[in-house]
Amino acid sequence: MKTAILLMAHGSRIAEANDAAREVAAMVQEMTGSEIVEVSFREMHEPNIQQGIDACVARGAGRILLMPYFLFLGAHVLHDLPDEVAEAQKRYPDLIMAMGGHLGVHRKLAEIEAERIGEALERLGWH
Repeated sequence: MKTAILLMAHGSRIAEANDAAREVAAMVQEMTGSEIVEVSFREMHEPNIQQGIDACVARGAGRILLMPYFLFLGAHVLHDLPDEVAEAQKRYPDLIMAMGGHLGVHRKLAEIEAERIGEALERLGWH
């Protein structure tokens, strides 16, 4: 059975922000070796979550790991995304779907922030 990974991002009116989510998805696909990795957006951009699930199914997925690409635990992660999964389950009763965890607090995120701080201090000449 094929497993798909669906990254669920917020979505933005700014195209570059949505492109960044696609770039992350491509990196995830490379790092995990997963055959099916798709991106979807909760708001303001397509594909929306339902279209992302449809794309996974169209590519032959029998199960989907839905990954919230959200930093914090909020209304989208707690309520909206699970509601999207429940809606899709009505359309695909035999499809296996499970939601993974949001990004949250992680040392690697702190490392990235420290790197960005160093870049800013260097650019500003504040070292």
